[in-house]
Amino acid sequence: MAVPGDPPNSTPEGMGGGDDDFRSDDFRSDEYRSVVFDEDFVRAARLQEYSAEERMGEHARAVRSRSIWSGGGSAARTSTPGRGARQGMLLVLLIATAFAAAVYMGLRNPYLPPAGGPAQALTSTVVPLAPTTDVPGGSPAELYAQSPAADYRVGAAGIALPAVRRTHHFTEAQVVAALSIAKDYLVQSSLDPDILTGAASRPVRVLLDPDQLAQFDRSMTSPSGDGRHAATGWLVRFDPAGAVVADSRVRVSGTLAVEEVAPDMLEVTTDHTFVYAVRPATGSPAAADGASLFTVRRELRLRFDRDDLTARRLELASAYVMAGPQDCSADPAGAFHPLLAGAGPTTVGPAASDPYASGRPRRTAGLCGVLASPTTPPVTPPAAESATPPSPPQAAPVSPAP
Repeated sequence: MAVPGDPPNSTPEGMGGGDDDFRSDDFRSDEYRSVVFDEDFVRAARLQEYSAEERMGEHARAVRSRSIWSGGGSAARTSTPGRGARQGMLLVLLIATAFAAAVYMGLRNPYLPPAGGPAQALTSTVVPLAPTTDVPGGSPAELYAQSPAADYRVGAAGIALPAVRRTHHFTEAQVVAALSIAKDYLVQSSLDPDILTGAASRPVRVLLDPDQLAQFDRSMTSPSGDGRHAATGWLVRFDPAGAVVADSRVRVSGTLAVEEVAPDMLEVTTDHTFVYAVRPATGSPAAADGASLFTVRRELRLRFDRDDLTARRLELASAYVMAGPQDCSADPAGAFHPLLAGAGPTTVGPAASDPYASGRPRRTAGLCGVLASPTTPPVTPPAAESATPPSPPQAAPVSPAP
């Protein structure tokens, strides 16, 4: 087999084998100067013989030229004119292609602001409302018919979603998701029978951001009125030794509102009044006149980042709760202690607070307020098929107990 760099089949006829013959006077003449090959060119033009199998192909040549891209030696690569320029052009083309791809991907997938930091701790205020008159009793149906809650909707139907529009950084679907999670939280924390009796807390816990779980767990096991660890700031719960729910058809009215408070944060504000028919825990469930009404006004601020929307959870930022009739001497942090039918007034002096009244409540309450007599005329909500929720009942100012 021929050695790379040497002509095949030895030296052609008519030419000498030495360098002196190769550099004869004939080849140095001007007539042949244009076709003389110097040593660098000859070394670069390397030849490689085809194998026997390749030579069996029809019209196959006996030898092939080795391309500069085939790695045929450093001499061939360095002596080929224009190779460096081609490599430079190829590098520029690759960089331009990568830049164009980056721009295209940036337009297709716009930058999303990173998720917010850890969820802040809940701050809660729970105000018991003491009655000024004897607590009326009767059957749940009669009590509801004679109260401002007569036209309230029943259960989750009273938690209607508002009209939805996208925000600057959140799509319409994300806004709907935030509102639906907020409604789920209200249903679980205010209407679930196991939550109301204190038999369970998990239905509420699974809806909370993981950063708030430690605070929630402490509020359930060691409730305190320190503004951070009131169980009744997270949910509605009655003292099972004192009162139980007499009618599962809880009356509800209120509103939901949503706004974008940061490029990566939605905030939903809920303002709802829940009216429960309760009876003594030790009484007979069949007693027709042993029930009384207990009203809980909850105003919550719920926050959602993109991770919360994906995981269907929320951050409960604040809770403002008024509930009565209760005795101001009872601690409402762990559970509510309703004053039942026939109970007399326990506090006289502070200005009355009406949880059914319209208008935004002024948060001037101290440790206890006075429950206004339910003389406010019922507010008729819109038709059931309307997407607009009924006007929320609002509390009047609550003055500190003397």
